[in-house]
Amino acid sequence: MDQSLPTILELQVVTPERPVISSEATMISLPGKGGRLGILPGHAPLVSELAAGVLFFEHDGTTHYLAVSGGFVEVLPGRVIVLAQAAERAEDIDVERARHTKQQAEEQLKRAGESEDEKGHAQAALDWSSAQIEAAQQTARA
Repeated sequence: MDQSLPTILELQVVTPERPVISSEATMISLPGKGGRLGILPGHAPLVSELAAGVLFFEHDGTTHYLAVSGGFVEVLPGRVIVLAQAAERAEDIDVERARHTKQQAEEQLKRAGESEDEKGHAQAALDWSSAQIEAAQQTARA
């Protein structure tokens, strides 16, 4: 085994408003635009667009969950930087609020008609609220 490869990743998740996570991780899984990305220490560098969904990472034998909504990820051999439009730690999510937002988004999608703009906003709200609910449920199961 190549001793020069890192054994731990530095993970940073930031939004335009604030930093959300700064932690070490032994594994990271996140929702890429084209599907899930699994990142281990020593991963080849890449930049990818993010989709709304659940990001999770392992640190000290514990799995941590976050909801993320869009943005980009930059992967370097020992560091992963997530620049998300929105991100929220699972333990900070107000599940009832997320369920209410999801219900409103579903209703808005039904009423959107031919307006692509309205459909896009409603779909983004639906995707974000669904990611929040999923992240919170994953944490509750852990």
